[in-house]
Amino acid sequence: MNRASLIFAALLLVAFPLSLLAGRVWLDPATTPNAALILAELRLPRAVLAIVVGGGLGAAGAAMQGYLRNPLADPGLFGIAPGAALGAVTALWFGYSASAWLLPLLALLGAGGAMALLAAIAGRTGGIALFTLAGLMVASLAGALTALAISMAPNAFAMSEIVLWLNGALTDRSWREVAIASPLVALGIALLWRSGHALDALTLGEPVARSLGIDTRALLWLLIAGVGLTVGASVAVAGIIGFVGLIVPHLVRPFTDNRPSQLVLPSALAGALLVLVADSIVRILPLVTELRLGIALSLLGAPFFLWLLLRMRRGLA
Repeated sequence: MNRASLIFAALLLVAFPLSLLAGRVWLDPATTPNAALILAELRLPRAVLAIVVGGGLGAAGAAMQGYLRNPLADPGLFGIAPGAALGAVTALWFGYSASAWLLPLLALLGAGGAMALLAAIAGRTGGIALFTLAGLMVASLAGALTALAISMAPNAFAMSEIVLWLNGALTDRSWREVAIASPLVALGIALLWRSGHALDALTLGEPVARSLGIDTRALLWLLIAGVGLTVGASVAVAGIIGFVGLIVPHLVRPFTDNRPSQLVLPSALAGALLVLVADSIVRILPLVTELRLGIALSLLGAPFFLWLLLRMRRGLA
């Protein structure tokens, strides 16, 4: 474990117990009635799910920026997150949200469909340019179909459910969502971590990477599977939570030697920390209704993205 991983793991160990106490009503285990039940059934699964979702999105962002060699790359560019969102919107449109498993199952199927389409278009050559364009096409198609579903919602209740879900949140999540997402995200992070040395070689350019024995097609399939599992599972249980995969690698990079292989695991830990802290903050804000986590991170991520653009512009001047 490198220095960056140790730093963010230590911060995560500090933030986790604090997140269990944070809320509209701060929890005092010694005096709060039913404190053990609240911790076990409400606060603990929500905190664990925040770590799982943030870890998956952070690792996916680091791997994607390493593969595309673009610090502005985000997992949503793959089209996998919009595909998962389309699957979940389909479940809400047909009124399947009452089922415990159908919404996350259809979201995972949507992510799998986006992965299959992406692989069918770009998987034969493994070229970065074709892969990027294919991801944009899949994201655009899934986004258009999602907008169509919203505009043709059968009733106002279904439309409201769809819009709220797309904003992303960890509210009212339970151990069921943790059980769904945890193994998939863990497997996805393992695949992305395994791709690290190939990504290191790719920073020298595709021809050099091939001369070093890197199978770029196999690397592409590995990334599609890893990002599909991490992002698809996260969207399936929490909705769209953007900008984590963009912000986190930039926070981690100063603590590493900039090699992608040294960025994946620390980014997973930093992503877990970011989502955990952000979810704790939205719970304690003095608002009439709880601010959706996806909106909060978008309000943070959009200025961060603008700052990156301005910094890159100054660097090119």
